[in-house]
Amino acid sequence: MTQNKSILKDTSFDFALNIIQLYKKIVAEQQEHVLSKQLLRSGTSVGANIREAQNAQSKNDFVHKLYIAQKECDESRYWIELLYKSQYINKQDCIDIYQKADSILKMIKSAILTTKAKMKN
Repeated sequence: MTQNKSILKDTSFDFALNIIQLYKKIVAEQQEHVLSKQLLRSGTSVGANIREAQNAQSKNDFVHKLYIAQKECDESRYWIELLYKSQYINKQDCIDIYQKADSILKMIKSAILTTKAKMKN
């Protein structure tokens, strides 16, 4: 496993912890359970799929798992936007967690492109 993939693993784990904290805050302060649960599921799934990719059976399987992580990360951005626009989270919480999701999404896309390029050679 290269250093970049370790950074991705660590960053996605920290993101999951941030998502859990945000979920707890939304439930405690807003008594909102439906939308926030969707964010909890997709946000924690990102790192889980990255972990699964580490144990991939092939490079194709590795890329496939990263694609799933990418989809979950983008879905998380959707729920963050929706929670903000529906006034369940404040602007700063939205910006903070959305930027983290964006950063992870860029890393995932980069890992996919790098792996696919290596597969062609």
